This record gives sequence, C-alpha cells and structure tokens, in this order.
Amino acid sequence: MEVIFLLIAISIIAALGFLAAFLWAVRSGQYDDDKTPAMRILFDDKQSTETNK
Repeated sequence: MEVIFLLIAISIIAALGFLAAFLWAVRSGQYDDDKTPAMRILFDDKQSTETNK
C-alpha cells in the first residue's frame, strides 16, 4: 500500500514537471509561428541554389 502512495507522488511530481516545461515553452515563444515551417517546403529556395553555382 505504501508503494502506491509513493508512485502517485512521483507521478504527480512528473506531471507538474511536464506542465512547467510546457508553460515555459509557451511563454518563451516556441509555438508562435506554426504555419511557416510547414509551408516552407512548398516554396523553392532560389537564393541558396544561386549561391551554390
């Protein structure tokens, strides 16, 4: 029975750690630009091909 209480405490601590990491990522701007990386592959990168020649 004591092991269950220990596991519950550890899981709550881990969940709070993940919540803190998520809130830090949101506040630091990790999720601000979510459309550009997905659309970047659709456009040709003409500048990099010209510089390689």
